[in-house]
Amino acid sequence: MPHVTIEFSAPTCSTQGGPVDIDALVDAVHDAALATGTAAVDALRTRAVGRNHIAVGDRHPDNGFIAVTARLGAGRTVDERRGFAEALLDAVESSVGAAAQSLMLSAEVQEIDPDTRINRNHLRKRIAERAAAERTTDGS
Repeated sequence: MPHVTIEFSAPTCSTQGGPVDIDALVDAVHDAALATGTAAVDALRTRAVGRNHIAVGDRHPDNGFIAVTARLGAGRTVDERRGFAEALLDAVESSVGAAAQSLMLSAEVQEIDPDTRINRNHLRKRIAERAAAERTTDGS
């Protein structure tokens, strides 16, 4: 059930002349979340949203930010949540490379309250079917 949102200063994006390929960043963070074992492939959602109206630090035009917020189901220890956040932030740093020098980077994990969350995941069955079909095709 992890929901991962990558918020970024829009001028950071390569489509706006910035140094960061946001599609590659989404892929890196999504893969890192899966690699932790905390996130199941049939429950993970990773998305990015650019922010156009920003003020970062001393307002120098080179300044930017990438803030990752992950929402997880309740029940994980502080160490598990912290490890998840560190894995996501490591993926961000690796993906942005030298551009990190002019960026504020952060990652935060929030717990989802199960008493107030309603979830209707219709993809779980489809993903399982595709995985089974791939195993059949591969001869596994």
